[in-house]
Parts: sequence; C-alpha cells; structure tokens
Amino acid sequence: MDTEESGRQQVASNSLEDVFRTLRRRPDVEAPNLQAWDATDRLLLETAAEHVEAGSTVAVIGDRYGALTLGALAVLSPGTVRVHQDLITGERALRLNAEELRTAATKGSAPGAGDGATAGLAGFEQLPLGPGLLAEAQTVLLQLPKTLAELEQTAAAVARYAPDDVVLLAGGRVKHMSLGMNTVLERFFHSLQPQLARRKSRVILASGAKAGTGPERFPVVEHLAELDLDVAAHGAVFAGPKLDIGTRFLLTFLPSMKPARHAIDLGCGTGILAAMYARHSPGSAVTATDQSAAAVASAQATARVNGLQDSITVLQDDALSTVEAGSADLVLLNPPFHVGAGVHAGAGLKMIEAAGRVLEPNGELWTVFNRHLPYLPALERYVGPTAVKGQNPKFTVTCSVRRGPG
Repeated sequence: MDTEESGRQQVASNSLEDVFRTLRRRPDVEAPNLQAWDATDRLLLETAAEHVEAGSTVAVIGDRYGALTLGALAVLSPGTVRVHQDLITGERALRLNAEELRTAATKGSAPGAGDGATAGLAGFEQLPLGPGLLAEAQTVLLQLPKTLAELEQTAAAVARYAPDDVVLLAGGRVKHMSLGMNTVLERFFHSLQPQLARRKSRVILASGAKAGTGPERFPVVEHLAELDLDVAAHGAVFAGPKLDIGTRFLLTFLPSMKPARHAIDLGCGTGILAAMYARHSPGSAVTATDQSAAAVASAQATARVNGLQDSITVLQDDALSTVEAGSADLVLLNPPFHVGAGVHAGAGLKMIEAAGRVLEPNGELWTVFNRHLPYLPALERYVGPTAVKGQNPKFTVTCSVRRGPG
C-alpha cells in the first residue's frame, strides 16, 4: 500500500463527528463566534452518501476549512477527492486539519496543529477551478457562493469540464439562497431537484450537464469612465468590475500619497488601487496581493488590460505572510469588515498588523474603513502615529506613519 493510500485510509478511519470536532479555522481569524464548519457541510455530506459510489472521484468546491473534503474522506469511501478553494487561508487550514486528523489516527491522540507539509497523505489534491479538478468527477460538492457571478463561473466550469453524467450537489443556508441561484444553475443543467431543507440548510441536486456552454466569460472587463480604467473581474471577486465606494473615497487622496520605492495594495480585489497608484507614481514597484485566487487573477488581468503589467506584481498570500519585514514604504488598505457571512473586525486587524510589519521606518499606511469600526487604536498600536485625513458619512481615511527604531 502506498503512503497516499495509507494516509487516505487513516483519515477515513475518523467519523464525521471526529472531523468536525478537530476542525479549526487557523490561519484564518479564530473567535468564539466563528466556527470551522456549518450545518450545510453536514447536509451536503449526508446527501452525498446517497449518491457517491465507493471508489469514485469527488470534486469539492468552496470548502472553507476542510469540512467537506475531510468529511468526504471519512464517510463516503471515494477513490479520489479533488478540491478547489478560492482563499489561501482555506487551503492552508485544510492541510493543517488534515495533518492533525492523520496524526491523531496514527497515534491515537489529539496533537496540536502540524505545519501541513505531509497533508498530501490525507488523499486529496488541491487544484484550480478547471479541467484538472473536474475532468473525472462523478460528483461535485459545492458550498453555494455569495454571488451569482461566482456561481455562474463555477457552474459553467462543471458543465464544461466534468463528465456528462456528473451530479452537482450545491448546498447553502436557506436564508442566503435565492431563486436567482436556480436560474443560474438552469442555464447549465437540464435537471434541478431542490431537496428538503434540514437544519436551516438546503441542497439542490443538479444533473444533466448541458453541452455547448460557450466560451469562458470570465474575467469580465468593464471600463470605469470616472477613472478611465478597464477593470477585470472573475466571479468570486468583491464588487465585481465595479468601483466600490470605499475605494472611490480613498482614491480622492491619491495626490497626497508619496512616491514610493515599493507600494503594496493589500487586499487588492480587482487591483483598482494598485493600477491607479501605478499610474500616479510610474517609477514605483507595486505589489497587488489578496488571499483570494480570483482576486489575484483579476488584479493581474486589470494590470494587463491597462498596460501596467510591468509595474504591478500580483501575489496570493495571507496578510503578507511571505513578504519581507520592512520591505515596503507605502501600503494601501481597504480592509473587509465581514468574515464569511458575519460582521467581524478580526480580518482588518490582522491586515493592519501585517502592514505595520512590512513597512520600513517612516513608511505610510493609507487606510479607508467604515466609520463604526474601531481601527484607530490598532493603527496607532501596530503602525504608528495616525492622522485622520478625511471622513464622509460612511467612511474614514487615515494615514499612519511607521515608527522608526527606538
């Protein structure tokens, strides 16, 4: 028996309760009110047990921290599990959780989190959304995304790349589901069968993938006349190809931002801030970084369609974890105020702390945030003296200067 098969069986020796009990969110934000799995994960796996044949190939899309992937290995007896997660934090959490389950199964203990280096022993592959993920999938488990655009891109990929007889099980919390989701799925599948809701979650069974779905539509590209900028957006990226109002407000302060040797657009989304700063300061090296693969691909496409690809480097990362300390002299930040479906400031605080680490002494962090969020103390603590540069009824813009040594 090879090591991958052995590791897959080790994870499979766990029950679903073992999996859920072990799951953690790290390196993503952890808090008492933030859980690493939900009732939809459980319902999807229970539904999948009625459809997945032992030894078959299962594709998982949108697994947040490993509940679906590791749950499938534990209870479905698949031959192969392939998984796509948009967020790098989810990818890392899955590897860490898989390593903890594998170690617990071999040692019969509950160890601390490993580094994920041998997580491949758990018998899954992490892949981009595309043919490598879907070409042999008999069943696809999908946590329904927040936006119809992301669902469209995902459903199109399943119909385009998976076998004709693929079964898509798409699940979500009932309060977040809409008839628009059915409309999107009907464009790509002949049959939709909504299942009975349980524990405030529901699964839609889609089958009969339609042939001839047409060419790939994403990234979509739109011209923002107010910026004279073309913006590219994949389905999962925040705000799509539009200009969100926080970014719009921060851009009004662009003339006040200093020319930088190295500027970072942290949480770049489609890369609008990176592109506009690169135009403003053509001598600067600009890094556009985000935890989302869709955002990074969008920012790269935005740079390319505006002829800025030589000025902007894109990086998928979790809060600048791979960026050298003191390597930047300017960071631009429009932090999120949601973690998943809930309001939580933890992600923004993590990004502020990261910005403080990568800024050189006297480097500047320009931040735009919702006025109700308590970011000012964190900006002072993690970066340095912070001045409010502007406010409107919804947002505050600040400039924080990194303290020098001593």
